[in-house]
Amino acid sequence: MDKDRRDIENIIARQFRSLNWGSEQAADWDAFISDFLPGALLYPAARPVKSQTPVEFVQRMEGLANSKLQSFTEDVLGYRIQVFGNVAIAVAGCRITENETTESRSVEMMLLAKEDGVWRIVAQAWDNESDSKKLPPELAGP
Repeated sequence: MDKDRRDIENIIARQFRSLNWGSEQAADWDAFISDFLPGALLYPAARPVKSQTPVEFVQRMEGLANSKLQSFTEDVLGYRIQVFGNVAIAVAGCRITENETTESRSVEMMLLAKEDGVWRIVAQAWDNESDSKKLPPELAGP
């Protein structure tokens, strides 16, 4: 189980790290996509709920990176992982900084499955913090 947890921690770190970009660093879109199982779906915070594939998500983010979003960073603040056999859930609180000035926080939830010893994301959904929805202390970091 310790190896499973470490493998999932590595996925969490890679997912957040791969989406960071700015004048000195490009996003690693391939690393982001590689953690998903074929057929995986993402559910962004925007409502109404609309699913998108990891490739569609990356295309949207690339478009933003080439226009109004000159820099983007996501930092993991805290996380929880629950593993049972070949399935797991990872919940991560994060801080998002856009254009080095606008900061927000969100919670991302990943459903993972292990096949042939490799963990992959099956689905991912997230929601943004607001005045009425605060990050739980264990996900908000120090």
